[in-house]
Amino acid sequence: MRNLKVGTMMKLWFPLLGLLLHGLPSMAQQPTRAAEIEKERDRKAATLEPDEVSPLERRMRMIKDEHYLERFTAGFNGVRAKLGGMVTGGGFAFGPEYFREDLLRGQLTARAMATFSLRGYQKYEGQLLLPRLAGGKLVVDSLVSHRAYRSLPYYGPGADSTKHPRTNYSLTDTSIDGIVAAEPWKYVKFGTSLGYLTSDIGTGTDKRYVSTERVFSPAQSPGLLEQSSFVRPGIFAQFDYRDNPLGARKGGNYVMQYSWFNDVTLERYGFRRLDLEVQQFIPILNKTRVFAFRAKASLTDTDRNEQVPFYLQPVLGGSDDLRGFRPFRFSDRNSFVMNGEYRWEIFSGLDGALFVDGGKVFPRRGMLNFRDLEASYGLGLRFNARNSTFLRIDAGFSHEGFQVWFKFNDVFLQRRFGTTTGQPVY
Repeated sequence: MRNLKVGTMMKLWFPLLGLLLHGLPSMAQQPTRAAEIEKERDRKAATLEPDEVSPLERRMRMIKDEHYLERFTAGFNGVRAKLGGMVTGGGFAFGPEYFREDLLRGQLTARAMATFSLRGYQKYEGQLLLPRLAGGKLVVDSLVSHRAYRSLPYYGPGADSTKHPRTNYSLTDTSIDGIVAAEPWKYVKFGTSLGYLTSDIGTGTDKRYVSTERVFSPAQSPGLLEQSSFVRPGIFAQFDYRDNPLGARKGGNYVMQYSWFNDVTLERYGFRRLDLEVQQFIPILNKTRVFAFRAKASLTDTDRNEQVPFYLQPVLGGSDDLRGFRPFRFSDRNSFVMNGEYRWEIFSGLDGALFVDGGKVFPRRGMLNFRDLEASYGLGLRFNARNSTFLRIDAGFSHEGFQVWFKFNDVFLQRRFGTTTGQPVY
């Protein structure tokens, strides 16, 4: 019996011993094999080539890198043709532009332009910019602008306004602004501005719609029959750690701007305005999927017996906030809007987007909350070149219908500091 047990044990242990002895050479060779893998990895890294991009992105990169659009309007010695840049609804615009960013060995940028649209709109601008003072930590900017818009839509004050009747008015304004911005630390920027603004409101020229003064009274729309001139100092601050401001996929952007509009003509329309904006981008799957969020509020305040002119009140509706509504659809003394997007890479150079917008206008700051929001939703396409939005197409839907937008900018593009007027600074 004892011999049987020993024999049985030997039969069990010999195969295990053989497996163990057979594995010893492999274990001895393990460091050598790891070294070979590491060596192969180094060889591949030395000969690594960029990922192959799609034909669409290749064409987008070519257009951007070869500066075809700039070359098309290049001109001579800084003088060139300017295309577009008019307010939504103004129609196709063009005109001459002078642009040089190499003056004083790159320390001075100068720009002057005049554009005219097929609908008779006009815009003139001049700018002098010192972008690299104090080792690149200080920027001094000055801007002069004159705009003559023949027909801007107006639907009446408040969230209860209806899309019928739509009225229109003409706006002619001139502004002068000086801006100083400092960037003492990475991601952080703050500064101050001082400006002057004068406006003139007139009869709308679009015969399809009645002129605003024939439907609304000065009590409903302050400043309709008389306009003031304003001196507007302001301050601003920004914390921006986005990976790419022109087409962010990661990071955040937080902005505050406070402006005083001092009525120096009639002393009846002075007010203060606070603009707050929060953007956040959350990537997943190696940045091929991005959740993009924005919340933005514009809040005004007045002293007793003063009012905010209707043409300077915050507005909602259009390609950059409530995309399912017409431009300038809602206006009041205060506004609040939130946007959420889910973006995914269809293929290199093209992203898809699903979005939801919610916002409202309201007469008192105490009504800032999440109740009674107007909503829109939709889908879009983002054509990219080197991770920047080259062309954006959005189709937005709401209970008032749908709108389709074609834009050459990201939907969360930041406006220029120091020039917030309530109307688009385009």
